[in-house]
Amino acid sequence: MDLWIIATLCAATFQTARFMLHKVLAGGALSATGSTFARFAYAMPAAAVVLAGYLWATGAGLPRPGANFLGWAVIGGLGQILATVLVVLCFRERNFAVGITFKKTEVILTALMGLVVLGEVISAAGWLAIGIGLVGVLMLSRTPDAAGLWRGLTSRAVILGVGSGVFFAIAGIGYRATTLAVPSDDPVLRAAVSLVCVTLLQALGMAVWLRWREPGQLTAVWAARGRAVWLGLTSMAGTMGWFTAFTLQTAAYVYALGQVELILSLAASVLFFREKVSARELAGIAVLTVSIVVLVLVL
Repeated sequence: MDLWIIATLCAATFQTARFMLHKVLAGGALSATGSTFARFAYAMPAAAVVLAGYLWATGAGLPRPGANFLGWAVIGGLGQILATVLVVLCFRERNFAVGITFKKTEVILTALMGLVVLGEVISAAGWLAIGIGLVGVLMLSRTPDAAGLWRGLTSRAVILGVGSGVFFAIAGIGYRATTLAVPSDDPVLRAAVSLVCVTLLQALGMAVWLRWREPGQLTAVWAARGRAVWLGLTSMAGTMGWFTAFTLQTAAYVYALGQVELILSLAASVLFFREKVSARELAGIAVLTVSIVVLVLVL
């Protein structure tokens, strides 16, 4: 099995655990931005330890990233911050499985972004996959009838969920470019260097923001450290997996395989959070999953 496949499956597993912790923390004393900051603040030290340990174990030197490394790191990091805030807010509107499914529109949105930004041509089958995905989103929006179609499509949950997918797509593209800017043939080293840089920028940036806009949240994040440290560790492990996969494969393929997270999130929603998933929501998740499978086949 290729390393990028193993890395992606591990990333999806850790990411499901991370979002479960996000949901728990965001439902307590932490705001959506405070919960997001906790993720990066506690992940950064762990990432630094992993990088230092890897350099020591392999005897490798610290590579000097290319000139465009920092720019792509900022783009990817900012995209991930905004995406995480939106998906945590989405959890407050709908159940865990549906929130993750909305977020998973990132695969479809990555294809659209490739068309707009990179001029990549999408085949007829690709557009079919996007259309099927739109049907799945509409089913998840609890639209009662044709008259309420637009109201359902513009509901807060849909806007937050699909918005998170947009920013996760931006993050994926930015992170792939970031890892490719690290001059090394070792995918793990490239991923670790990128991870430390990005999480450091994210933690510092969000600390300044919270100090300015939500000063009480810095204290709340420290008070929640018993749980938040696990958020940081699962975040570090998951992001390390994504970064490793991005160094070896295009973001579209990585995100497509990462749809296994839908199955894990549904299990978490029912078994851990004891949330009821309706037949309509199950059907919507199934339709959206079909769109992702079609997209994988035509990529």
